Amino acid sequence: MPEAVVDVFGYALHLAQTGGKHSQAKPLKGFGSAGVIEVVEQHIGDTYRAVYTVKFGGRVYVLHCFQKKSTQGNKTPKQEMEIIRNRLRIAEAHAAGSQS
Repeated sequence: MPEAVVDVFGYALHLAQTGGKHSQAKPLKGFGSAGVIEVVEQHIGDTYRAVYTVKFGGRVYVLHCFQKKSTQGNKTPKQEMEIIRNRLRIAEAHAAGSQS
């Protein structure tokens, strides 16, 4: 990813860690709540996304960062959504295991 995009995502994650919310952060559709957040950044005609959750014990779990290459408008590609769902399950299991 371009350095400028990494800077935006890093700052968004820093804000999430300290209880804040980046101005570009919004709930990712398809997860039913504000528990899964995406940050979208444009850079020289390309679109990048970072997806994270703060659902589990106040921790920030980064679920996926990727360059969007879909030709389906703003919709997140199915393959990327599957990666996010799988990593969300892993984060949930990790959070549950660390609470024991």
